Amino acid sequence: MFNERRVVARVLDGDFHAFGELVDQYERLVFHVVSRLVSQREDCEDLCQDVFVKVHQSLPKFAFGSKLSTWIARIAYLTAVDHTKKTGKNRLAVYPNDLENFHFTTENPAQLVSRKDYQIYLESLIAQLPEKFRIVITLYHLDEFTLKEIEAITAIPEGTLKSYLYRARKLLKEQLEKQLQINWYDHWE
Repeated sequence: MFNERRVVARVLDGDFHAFGELVDQYERLVFHVVSRLVSQREDCEDLCQDVFVKVHQSLPKFAFGSKLSTWIARIAYLTAVDHTKKTGKNRLAVYPNDLENFHFTTENPAQLVSRKDYQIYLESLIAQLPEKFRIVITLYHLDEFTLKEIEAITAIPEGTLKSYLYRARKLLKEQLEKQLQINWYDHWE
């Protein structure tokens, strides 16, 4: 079992193997956070490495005021946001202001989805959400952070996060029901 306090203490004592354990434990989380904001594979990989460099450099300042995963996710989020601001590259080019008229891909889901590809299809729908919805639904449902933890990661107020989560679910529900003729919303509550 991963004991974050013990691993952090070992890293601070110069144990590089312990830092490898830390990376192994959180690399999926970092990739999820970064990849929701940055679409270029090479940029995403570079940023994930940058995140762990920042984690290693900042670890002496970490005082366990939050869970280690929340702290690392915040570093990943801020690193990805900073990258998108500097480069002007965003996951998707432009998002509509009027979300009522937001349209997903018109590709036939029968071509995209087989029984074991539902997750891939759902991921493709999530990737098409506006950034603010995409990051919240990923952190909440895929990485299983609480709203308080997501607030700590993104600095978005909890009430706004609830609204984003509701709207993201609604967009996904509508698209899934329309394209797949099923009611998946019950699985998200």
